[in-house]
Amino acid sequence: EVPLVESGGGLVQPEGSLRLSCAASGFSLDKYAVAWFRQAPGKEREGVSCIKSDGSTYYSDSVQGRFAISRDNAKNTVYLQANSLKPEDTAVYYCAADYAPSEGASSYVVTWKWVRRYDYWGQGTQVTVSS
Repeated sequence: EVPLVESGGGLVQPEGSLRLSCAASGFSLDKYAVAWFRQAPGKEREGVSCIKSDGSTYYSDSVQGRFAISRDNAKNTVYLQANSLKPEDTAVYYCAADYAPSEGASSYVVTWKWVRRYDYWGQGTQVTVSS
């Protein structure tokens, strides 16, 4: 059983929008921080956004102001609303879950992007931004 399943990717024109979903199966996301990463061909996986269990949110500079992360614990799902999409946003988008991160905000603003800290990963959904 795949613990996290992403959906909502697709082909969209520049300045368009998509809403990605990350649904957990077999465990509850309540105490997990959930992040979205992306990986373009030939590039390293990079953190896009993260939401902690208390609702605090974090964004990379490249998506700040355009993307919004949210969670619905009743549906065991985290969402990424991606607006004003650019061709450089084209990538496979992954969600990942990290159990109850404990460091303070001043550290977490950096460490949420660390790939190795995450316990569960999804298989990814392709986002292509092109006219």
